[in-house]
Amino acid sequence: MKGSILGLHHVTATVAEAQPDLDFCVGALGMRLVKKTVNFDNHSVYHFYYGDERGTPGTIWTTFPYAGMGVPRGVIGEGQITATSFSVPAGSLDWWAQRLRERRVESAVIEDRFGEPGLAVDDPSGLRFELLSSPRDEREPWAAGGIDPAAAIRGLHSVTMTIARPDATVALMTGLLGFEVVAEEPGRVRLAAGGSGPGHTIDLAHGTGAGPARNGLGTVHHVAFAAPSGEVQRSIREALLGQGGQVTEVLDRQYFQSIYFREPGGVLFEVATTSPGFTVDEALGSLGRELKLPPWEEPNRARIEASLPQISPVSP
Repeated sequence: MKGSILGLHHVTATVAEAQPDLDFCVGALGMRLVKKTVNFDNHSVYHFYYGDERGTPGTIWTTFPYAGMGVPRGVIGEGQITATSFSVPAGSLDWWAQRLRERRVESAVIEDRFGEPGLAVDDPSGLRFELLSSPRDEREPWAAGGIDPAAAIRGLHSVTMTIARPDATVALMTGLLGFEVVAEEPGRVRLAAGGSGPGHTIDLAHGTGAGPARNGLGTVHHVAFAAPSGEVQRSIREALLGQGGQVTEVLDRQYFQSIYFREPGGVLFEVATTSPGFTVDEALGSLGRELKLPPWEEPNRARIEASLPQISPVSP
């Protein structure tokens, strides 16, 4: 259904310790912590949302810090998002390499991907991040992030899905979700929705010989796509059901509404609405400062706060 999806909404990962995650995303990369809440399915685990000033869909990286909760390390492989790429301005990679060295974070140059150079870096939990240099990204960065605005992250660029065979996944994405195939390289297909620039693309890596993935610490849990309205989201859900697919009910995530389903290659997809957004319970200038809970959990605030690990604010 052409026009169903506007682009990427967010990417969510399972990480280890909460403080190193904050130190890396805010301190090293200069993203804004736009929301500090809890996993709605496990209130003893934080849910951190990082992004631009207001957490605009297409800029959002989110994490569940599960250290100490009995979750084993995951296995990276087929049926999983294996790399999350962030968009940085053209000519900024040397600046980023120097900044990362100063923070004792190793990075490596990666081969140009569809004409865009990049750096690969692993976060403290072993998740693969990429900084891809793009001349086509006009989004404004988080200006108070302590990063030179000429180099700062603009938002998500793309994600790489590793799957065994791409045909069924491409059919689903170009049919039901309205993506288009915009580029191909050996072993990689790039699809885009709502535009072809950063924040709108997803790469399918196939034929890698990787073994099957297993979720756990240090793995991406799911990728979310942005739907323009609840009506469009519900139409996608009904179409999935009509095709005999399995999909969740519409779930209230406080800052957006969500449905979840697995694509044929095994990757968990979410379709999330673009509203109401992160200012629904916090002023723009105060985003991420206080622990926010959904209204139905406010009576349990004292118990929830006592179960969470202590964390300290981070400055870039």
